Amino acid sequence: MNGSGLITRRGFIRGALLAGLGGKALAQGFAGLSEGADGFAPVVPGRTFAFPADHGPHPEFRIEWWYVTANLADARGVAYGAQWTLFRQAIAGGGPQEGWANQQIWMGHAAVTREDTHRFSQTFARGGVGQAGVEAQPFHAWIDAWEMRALDQVNDDNIASCELKASGTDFSYTLRLDADRPLVLQGDGGYSRKSLREQASYYYSQPHYAATGILTVDDRPIDVTGMAWFDREWSSQPLAPDQSGWDWLSLHFNAGDKLMLYRMRQTDGQHYSSGKWIASDGTAETLGSDDIAMTPLTVTVIEGRKVPTAWRIAVAKMALAIECRPLNPRSWMGTSFPYWEGPIRFAGSHTGMGYLEMTGY
Repeated sequence: MNGSGLITRRGFIRGALLAGLGGKALAQGFAGLSEGADGFAPVVPGRTFAFPADHGPHPEFRIEWWYVTANLADARGVAYGAQWTLFRQAIAGGGPQEGWANQQIWMGHAAVTREDTHRFSQTFARGGVGQAGVEAQPFHAWIDAWEMRALDQVNDDNIASCELKASGTDFSYTLRLDADRPLVLQGDGGYSRKSLREQASYYYSQPHYAATGILTVDDRPIDVTGMAWFDREWSSQPLAPDQSGWDWLSLHFNAGDKLMLYRMRQTDGQHYSSGKWIASDGTAETLGSDDIAMTPLTVTVIEGRKVPTAWRIAVAKMALAIECRPLNPRSWMGTSFPYWEGPIRFAGSHTGMGYLEMTGY
């Protein structure tokens, strides 16, 4: 409630979301990701992706997101990170209903990170009433005034160029995202397995964005440049009941290569891993669990949770052996569905920077 004792519109939407998802969803993150997928479309191998259509929403699936992370620096070399995320969650199956009967809940997260600070904000909206949504062509994803939108002459096959905007009470940013290379289908042609069972998502990325723009922190505007990574993913049940969350990294190598990898944590310790090595010449190679070793090095205690914020990563077949360190180990997203997300740097056999996300801790 606000100071007058009235329930705000945002509070109502947030309460409806939490009530609709239940306690198990809170334990595992947004959308009750391990719940059975009855009433929603299944994720199966062999999908043919079509652009720009697949840049838009897929309401027959339970959950999807449009996700940007950016590693940035100012003219003095001070490092920053920026995050922009739009989630769509269906609280019931079936065809979309009109107005307030619409089954879609939208949630936005935004953050700016520096070595000495981490600022974040969240917002909620109900589908069907124009507060949030995604249009495939021309591409436009928005929740209230936060948006990712195509600029003139956008190339639908690489979703560039785009403008990205978000703001909180003590930060804001406007970034331009340009890319001259195509999208990357993750997993097996965009079919991304999350376990040895049927859990999977449809997943593609644009890891080649060059970012330029302005961050504002405490009313001070800062010109920044850097690299950004865009992920698109949708599913109806991406977690198995015995999986508690995931550890995900996107890495930009100074030599020009890119790497995405994740570890789905299982209660029996037999974690499931997957990844994609994207060479500087545009060729890509899928990595499996046997190829990837992820070892926590340092634990940071945040809100009573033990979060592994530094990692050793090894991929023997690519001669990769690195240690990843966070720009700010307290990059905690204390949102309704809390998780850790922040920029990292790494060194060892390879050097560079990227982003780390960890859920379920």
